[in-house]
Amino acid sequence: MKKIFALLALAILPLSAMAHGPSPQKVDKSVVIKAEPAKVWAMVKDFGNIHKWHPAVASTKLEKKGDDTFRTLTLKSGGTIHEKLRSADDEAMKLRYEIVEGVLPVSDYNAFMTVKAGPGAGETTVQWVGRFYRVYKLNPPIPEGQDDATALNAVNGVFDAGLDGLKKTLEAK
Repeated sequence: MKKIFALLALAILPLSAMAHGPSPQKVDKSVVIKAEPAKVWAMVKDFGNIHKWHPAVASTKLEKKGDDTFRTLTLKSGGTIHEKLRSADDEAMKLRYEIVEGVLPVSDYNAFMTVKAGPGAGETTVQWVGRFYRVYKLNPPIPEGQDDATALNAVNGVFDAGLDGLKKTLEAK
């Protein structure tokens, strides 16, 4: 009888491994900016003005709904992204937000940005971390453009362009 249960367990194990759905993805990027942390934090925490430093964002519309703050990003390439501010902690210099809906090929996206003193005098390190899933949450076959690689490429592109734009904007002032 024990052998039968052992054989059943071995037969079911491969099926359970395939039935797990998508894996969580993470992008973690940072940049050193030649500017004081207070100056960098002032720009990062200004939730309604990401278009001033992110090159992919044409405009930002900020709106309050009760105690919640939302922004709608209109992208230069077309489409929008609707985001919710989760917190802006001045003491920790940490901004947390999530995507409610939009054109990025991700789901359940949550991110934060932190601002800290950099490695040298008058420098700041900005870290941007995002956690998310691909769009398609079921098991394979996965439709083209809804896979993990597409989601990772999109978020990496957003973070790389954004951090580069933030650095250029702040260092030009």
